Amino acid sequence: MKALLDWLDNRTGYRSLLREALYEHIPGGARWRYVWGSTLTFALFVQFVTGLVLWTAYSPNAQGAWESVYYIQNEMTGGWILRGIHHYTAQVMTILLVLHLMQVVIDGAYKAPREVNFWFGVALLFLVLALSLTGYLLPWDQKGYWATKVATSIAAITPVVGTDLQRLLIGGSDYGHLTLTRFFALHAGIIPAAIIFLVAGHIYLFRKHGITAKQPHRKPDAKFWPDQVFCDTVACLAVMAAVLFLVLRTHGAELGAPADPAEPYAAARPDWYFMFLFQMLKYFEGGTEVLGAIILPGVVVTLIVLMPFFGRWKLGHCFNLGLLFVLIAGFSLLTWLAYSDDAGKPEYELAKEQAERDAHRVRELAGSPRGIPVGGAVLLLRQDPLSQGPRLFARHCAACHRFEGHDGMGGHPTDPPSAPDLNGFASRVWLTGLLDPEHVAGTNYFGATKFANGQMVRFVKRDVPDFDEVQQAQLRKVILAVSAEAQLPYQREQDAAEAAAIEEGRVLIDHEDMRCTECHSFRGLNEEPDAPLLTGYGSKDWLIQFLQDPSHDQFYGRRNDRMPAYGADQILTGEEMSLVADWLRRDWYEPESASAADAH
Repeated sequence: MKALLDWLDNRTGYRSLLREALYEHIPGGARWRYVWGSTLTFALFVQFVTGLVLWTAYSPNAQGAWESVYYIQNEMTGGWILRGIHHYTAQVMTILLVLHLMQVVIDGAYKAPREVNFWFGVALLFLVLALSLTGYLLPWDQKGYWATKVATSIAAITPVVGTDLQRLLIGGSDYGHLTLTRFFALHAGIIPAAIIFLVAGHIYLFRKHGITAKQPHRKPDAKFWPDQVFCDTVACLAVMAAVLFLVLRTHGAELGAPADPAEPYAAARPDWYFMFLFQMLKYFEGGTEVLGAIILPGVVVTLIVLMPFFGRWKLGHCFNLGLLFVLIAGFSLLTWLAYSDDAGKPEYELAKEQAERDAHRVRELAGSPRGIPVGGAVLLLRQDPLSQGPRLFARHCAACHRFEGHDGMGGHPTDPPSAPDLNGFASRVWLTGLLDPEHVAGTNYFGATKFANGQMVRFVKRDVPDFDEVQQAQLRKVILAVSAEAQLPYQREQDAAEAAAIEEGRVLIDHEDMRCTECHSFRGLNEEPDAPLLTGYGSKDWLIQFLQDPSHDQFYGRRNDRMPAYGADQILTGEEMSLVADWLRRDWYEPESASAADAH
């Protein structure tokens, strides 16, 4: 073995390289405060290794980026762990860089002759932040897409060149495929190359000038090996343990719903290390945004760069220390204020909850037997009634109707409802409430409409309370029959089990006590109705036709009460009306382990 090692040393000189690396002189001996540089080098190495492996499965295009990240996260063996390590190590690197900067300034290691090395370190800090910013977009999910849009819009504020700079960053007038490819090129190529160059220069200059140790030395001088190596190794293991704890606790990095420019994301926020800037810009409006976005940060960066010149004097070093701690305190305060402001906004909480539901839902759909459509993962939610139904309802229906008391998305409009609550429409429960004397004239049904004193309400309030037990039983069968017309998926088993009662109900609809066919048409009975058709009542076809034109003769005719003709007036497309109908009927894909009630 010795002969082999001697031969290898003769050819490579590895022993001298090891001596140079391991036997660096450390004035005052090993100290824990010197570990930050090594932990940063270790974190950077982890980032490069995990990034290269992730690159082998990643597809940097607008139609394949989310899909490839979904594959990494959910299909690739160990992919979620790998992606989680890459994600959280990036977060930790920002913290380590700030701690390293603090140690350098406190120890005065930025003073002559170490100015250039200090500037290299400051440049590395901003490059790591740029690495995080560009990486945030790569999953091409809603959170990354809209947060990056918020962050890069700051570039447009730059005087004179702002618009051109933004176009250069995003590759055109709007975000799309070119934006993603440019950010990927920056993230995986240009910025890492610049970081490698600066790290090499940083280490070279550090070795040239040596460690800046506080005087007087508390311990005798020592070499880098073995004591400082031990401290650095323990610190690196602690960093890795913290990262793995976060990865296992959250099951890797988050992946939201696919980016959809057509669906604004009200919860769009930059990552935590840019939240201070996001908060600061709230205090600058009108023509003053350039002050908060460009001038103030520019002044701060200039002061940091000038620290070595200020540090030539004792008072200047005190100024640098004060500046550092003021900046850290200001960063912390603005970040805390940003999160506090969000916590007090119901609309933000609703948007965040909706984003979480969308992320969960899109994973269910992507894992379904149909998988991801050829047109891309963005179509999963666009074509999903559970996702789009409530959005369309909130946008077009909630001005009058409610869904379980809210607007379909969990919000509560300030105006009171003026039409029935459509939660469970055409179901047995909903129809039972409609034919209940205590509820028919309430706000959940006809109470706020012009039918509040109409024939239907009068019949329910006047005649139904006098029904005897036989008539009450007949009414229940009529409810079963009308509800069965809807063929609701979540009532399918009940309808099959009570098929005989449903058949009886269909006959009883024309009974003189029930009086349904006096106004309604049902399976050929009453050819001149003046109330909505009961044949197929609540079915998908019935709902789409009703949405198409509620003023049609088979529905309300001229008696229609403010209900828009969504199809005839081109308010909604046929696909959108179909999504609303399916959502009201709870007719959507569910994994086998879930029930319709759970999904609802």
